[in-house]
Amino acid sequence: MAIQRMDNVGIVVDDLKAAVAFFTELGMELEGEAKLEGSTPDRMLGLDGVRSAIAMMRTPDGHGRLELTTFHAPEAVAAQPAVPPPHTLGLHRVMFAVDDIDDTITRLRPHGAELLGEVARYGNSYRLCNLRGPAGIIVALAEEIG
Repeated sequence: MAIQRMDNVGIVVDDLKAAVAFFTELGMELEGEAKLEGSTPDRMLGLDGVRSAIAMMRTPDGHGRLELTTFHAPEAVAAQPAVPPPHTLGLHRVMFAVDDIDDTITRLRPHGAELLGEVARYGNSYRLCNLRGPAGIIVALAEEIG
């Protein structure tokens, strides 16, 4: 028995509207929104009294998705440290292939994106960078060159 596919990556955010705006500006499409509460999310998450809202974002090719979630109850717990460095154990980052890395950075800055280092060239293949995105997550960008 094998997995069929990776369905999505979940990210808990404190401001769902701002996170949707960030990933929309990146080029993702809002697939749908929903409010979740009741016994199903309680049982699935192992929490009591879950009230949350989600937004499902889809890449233009339809193969990748991010599930953005904000919790109304119980209150979300902040990571420690609040903005973990790139070498922190656990989920490291989510990476997107882009057409123009400089334009993408420029468009994301008004949505709170901060460049962690600088845009670096990987041989004659890629230009790469890491940005700090919604909820402090690292969003990596890759522009194919050559």
